[in-house]
Amino acid sequence: MPLDGEALSRMLGEPLTVHTTLCRREAPAFQRATRSREELVVACTQEQRLFAELSEQTEGAVALDERPIRFVNLRETGGWGREGKQATAKMAALLAAARLPEPDPVPTVTYRSAGRLLVIGPLDRAQALAAQVDDVLDVTLFATGGAGAQERRYPVLAGDLRQIRGWLGAFQVEWTARNPIALDLCTRCNACVAACPEGAIGLDYQIDLGVCRHHRDCVRVCEAPGAIDFQREPVTHEDTFDLVLDLRDQPALTCHALPQGYLHLPAAASADAHMAAIAKLRDAVGEFEKPRFFQYQAQICAHGRNEKVGCNACVDICSASAISSQVERRQIHVNPHLCVGCGACTTVCPTGALSYAYPSAAHQGQRLRTLLSTYARAGGQHAALLLHSQQAGQRIVNDWGRAAQLDASVRGVPARVIPMACWHTASLGLDVWLSAVAYGASQVFVLVTDEEAPDYVRALQEQMAVGEALLQGLGYGGEHFRLIQVRDARDIGHLDQAVRVAPAATVSQPATFAVQASKRSTLDLALEHLMKHAPASPLPPAIPLPAAGAPWGSVHVNPEACTLCLSCVGACPAGALQDNPAAPQLRFVEKNCVQCGLCVKTCPENAIGLEPRLWLSPQRREPRVINEQPAYACIRCGKPFGTLKAVEAMLGRLSGHAMFQGAALERLKMCSDCRVIDIFTGNEVKITDL
Repeated sequence: MPLDGEALSRMLGEPLTVHTTLCRREAPAFQRATRSREELVVACTQEQRLFAELSEQTEGAVALDERPIRFVNLRETGGWGREGKQATAKMAALLAAARLPEPDPVPTVTYRSAGRLLVIGPLDRAQALAAQVDDVLDVTLFATGGAGAQERRYPVLAGDLRQIRGWLGAFQVEWTARNPIALDLCTRCNACVAACPEGAIGLDYQIDLGVCRHHRDCVRVCEAPGAIDFQREPVTHEDTFDLVLDLRDQPALTCHALPQGYLHLPAAASADAHMAAIAKLRDAVGEFEKPRFFQYQAQICAHGRNEKVGCNACVDICSASAISSQVERRQIHVNPHLCVGCGACTTVCPTGALSYAYPSAAHQGQRLRTLLSTYARAGGQHAALLLHSQQAGQRIVNDWGRAAQLDASVRGVPARVIPMACWHTASLGLDVWLSAVAYGASQVFVLVTDEEAPDYVRALQEQMAVGEALLQGLGYGGEHFRLIQVRDARDIGHLDQAVRVAPAATVSQPATFAVQASKRSTLDLALEHLMKHAPASPLPPAIPLPAAGAPWGSVHVNPEACTLCLSCVGACPAGALQDNPAAPQLRFVEKNCVQCGLCVKTCPENAIGLEPRLWLSPQRREPRVINEQPAYACIRCGKPFGTLKAVEAMLGRLSGHAMFQGAALERLKMCSDCRVIDIFTGNEVKITDL
C-alpha cells in the first residue's frame, strides 16, 4: 500500500521507520522496540497475536501488562483504497489517536457461575447437546416433548414454563407441574406407553391430556412405582440456574440483547451457531467481570414527578430490558447485570441523568479532537468521521478495504473518511456529533449492522434529524449526518456508494473546548461555537426542531386557563419553570427546558403546551415571565395571599357546597391569619357552647 514515512514523520513530529515485513524478516526490529519502556504502536492489526507472542518470547521485553502494545489499522482503513496515495493525513490522525491513554477504570459488575445449566427443549435434542458439555457443566433438562433416551443421565423437569428472569449465575426459573406423571418417580419402564390405547403418552413420559380419554390403563400398569396420579394438584416450582440454553423456536426471552448466560439455539440454527453456543457454555464457569457502563443522577432525571411519567425514552429504548420505571420514587432503575453497555439510553436521555461511563464522554471527546486536529494539521480537508462498532462494524470496514484491493468496482474507504471504532454506535449521540462538527468535521457517518436493535436505529435517525435541522438553521449547508445500514460483506457496494457524498459546510475555525461529563454542558459549548462561526447572517430568532428527540424547546401557557397554581414548577426536573417569590409570576428559562412534558401532564388546567425549537437569543439563559396575574387581597387586612384567578376559581367551585355558605364563603376571601381571627370572633355556635 502507499505509505509515505517521511511525510508521516513530519506530520507527527517524530522519526518513524517504515517496515515492509515486520512480522517476518524484520521481526528483530520489533523485538528491539519491545525492550524499551516508551510507547509502542504497531500499524498492523492482522498480526496482533503474533506480535504479542514475539514480545512475550523476547528476552528483556517489557511485560505487556506494564506497557501494552497499541495496534492501529492503516491498510483496510485507507491504504488499500483507490485514494490510498491521498490518505497520509488520515494515517497520521489514526496513529496519533492510537497513542492516547486507555480510558480511566470504572467500577465493575461481577458474575459468578458454578456451571449449573438448564436445557429447555425436546428431550432428544436436549440430551444430545447436554452430552457435549456435561463434562464441565451440571446439566438439568426441561422437557418440551420429544423422545428421551432410556438411560437416565440427567434430571428432567416438565410442566408449564411460567417465567425465566435473571442473568449469568442468577437465573430464576419458575414452572407449574400439571401432568399426572411425576418424573422423579417414573422408572422409564415404558409400560404406560404400551398400555395407553390412545397413544397419549410419549417417550418424554408426559400425558397429552387433550388426547387422553381417562381409561386409566396407565395407572394400573404403574402400580408399583406409583408415578401416575390423575388427582395430583398442580404445583408451582422455582429453582436457580447459572446458565440457560433454550432450544425452542420461540424463546422465553425476546429482548434484542439477551442476558449474559442465556443462549437461544432454535432447530434451524446453523452448525456455526451450534458450535459457538457450545463453546460459550463450556467457558461460562467461574467468576467474570465487566465494566459498569453507566452513571445515573436521579436528581436531574426527567422520568417522573408526582407519580406522573414524563420522559420514558431510556425505558422504551433499552434492548436488554435492563431499565425499569420507579416513578413512585421519581427515578428509573438500571440493573447493571442486565445492561450490555450499548449506551442507547444515554444517547436519548435529554438531561444527561444517564451518562456513558466506559469509555467516558471526555475520553471519546479527546479521541475526536485528536483525530480531527491531527488530520487538519497534516493538511487534510473535509474530514468525515465514520463511527462503527468494535465487532461487526470493524469486520465490515476490514472487508471493505480488502474488497477495494481485489475488486475494481469497489473504491474503498475515501481519504477524507476517518473510521472510529466505539463499543457501540448507539452510545454516541447529538452532543458528540455536534462537537465533532465544532472541531472541524464536515460530516459524521454512523455505520449500523444487525448488532443494533431497530429502536436504536430509530433513535439515531431522530437525533440526526434534530442535528441537521439545527445546522441548516445556522446556515451550514449540505448533509452533515448520515446513517448507513449494512448486513455484512454483501452490502459493501452500498457502503462504498453511501460515503460518496459531497462535503458539507463546517466551521471556519475549529473549537478547542473539551467534551464535558455533563451532556447539556457539552451541547452548550458546541452550540456557542457553531453559532459564533455560523454562515447565516443575521441568525434567525429561533430554529424549529423535530418534536421527536428535541433536547430544547419552549413552553407556552394559556393565560386564560392558568391559575398560577405552580404545580408545573414543582414537577419540572430541570429548573426551567420557576416561580417568583416577590410576585405572582410564572417564569421560564428556555436553556434548561428538556421538553420532557412533565409540566404538560401535571397541569390541572391543561394550560401548557410545548414547542420544540432552539431559541438563539442570549435571553434563553435568563428567566422570562410567561404568565402573571394580579394578586388577590384579603378582604379583612388587605394582605395579598393568592392570585385573583385562583381565588375566583376556588370560590366558583365551592360556592354551591353546603359547608361554604354565608360567613364560611366570605372566610375563603381572607388570608390564613384573618380566617382564624374571624372564626374565634364571630357569632357561630361552637362545640364548646353545646
